[in-house]
Amino acid sequence: MSTIPRPAPVQGDMQWFVESRFGMFIHWGLYALPARHEWIKHTEEIPDDAYAPYFTFFEPDLFDPKAWARMAREAAMKYVVITTKHHEGFCLFDSHYTDYKATNTPCGKDLIKEAVDAFRAEGLRVGFYYSLIDWHHPDFPIDALHPMRKHPDARKLNQSRDMARYRDYLFNQVRELLTNYGRIDIMWFDFSYPDAKLNDLGGKGKDDWHSEALLKLVRELQPHVIVDNRLDLPPEMADIHTPEQFQPREWVTVDGKPVYWETCQTFSGSWGYHRDESTWKSPEQLIQMLITSVSCGGNLLMNVGPTARGLFDPRAREALAVYRDWMALHGRSIYGCTQSEFAAPEYGRLTQNGKRLYAHLFAWPFKHLHLDGLAGKVEYAQLLNDASELPMREDADPARATLTLELPVRKPEVVVPVVELFLK
Repeated sequence: MSTIPRPAPVQGDMQWFVESRFGMFIHWGLYALPARHEWIKHTEEIPDDAYAPYFTFFEPDLFDPKAWARMAREAAMKYVVITTKHHEGFCLFDSHYTDYKATNTPCGKDLIKEAVDAFRAEGLRVGFYYSLIDWHHPDFPIDALHPMRKHPDARKLNQSRDMARYRDYLFNQVRELLTNYGRIDIMWFDFSYPDAKLNDLGGKGKDDWHSEALLKLVRELQPHVIVDNRLDLPPEMADIHTPEQFQPREWVTVDGKPVYWETCQTFSGSWGYHRDESTWKSPEQLIQMLITSVSCGGNLLMNVGPTARGLFDPRAREALAVYRDWMALHGRSIYGCTQSEFAAPEYGRLTQNGKRLYAHLFAWPFKHLHLDGLAGKVEYAQLLNDASELPMREDADPARATLTLELPVRKPEVVVPVVELFLK
């Protein structure tokens, strides 16, 4: 048996978060038009004038936020975090402080307002992603990550840029987002890079963003909101920690202490829509990522990158359907569950919710499943997908305390079978 970690209390409302366990990330912006990664402006060092056509031709005529919300709910996701502004600087919301926004494109809509209304109508909680970075704003100093970082006159260009003016812009937009769209459940800032270096250019961190003052503003406007750990502040000031494109295999800790955490992942290798990206994850990978996250006490935030016409492309819909079908039968092994008090077995992962223990079988054994340490502790066992009984017997050797379950020879027709054990 193991001890279940207990994170220290935080200010954000964590009760709904740890009950939900599963959310949708949405990365959408002008980068959906070139359709070759959301960092394209950085990686291809595209100046503003060459990037301008994506603004001119941004026309998501098939955008249907109700369909997005419905697919998220049907995939058993309980909350959505959507990009309001990514590093490119383009705003999906109708900000008073910029013309570089969706309402000034052929789209002509406040896309965030429409999306938020649709999410709430489906019973989903709402989170906002907001990039601290802005490669379009004229006052954002060129740094080691900026698309103009290799420009021969980068230092000279910076002479006319004023971080204080940009910081006012940042604060004003955060105030808009937390004032004009009702209750927001997560504020997902991205990201700080104080140690970045390229030639004589550095990065940006808490002193550039005035992160303490920014966090104070967020807490004042919406005290319940969950804030991530990307403001370059001491870790105890964050509500959640956010490993990215990395699957933790145990409870995430900071300085040896357990924290609330959520891993953000993609269906493929890109966050924004990438037409030609081909490393899409298999159904087994998708389900196992969710199970593994919950079995280590964390959440999974799985990303969709809509197309420039506003659709979830067929590959994304197929992946969402994998979650839909599996969670329809196995949701109670995920919602409200956490790391088990029992040690994880080699064959898969355990999750637990009170007196219910769930064994997720990544490999299907032949006829018998042996669970060490559980003899005398289980009242009843069944397959979760159809609630069919699994006969039990206990090892005569009390030192092993092995509980053996009799399994059907054929694996159930689900991506990952789950055994539900009712503890005494």
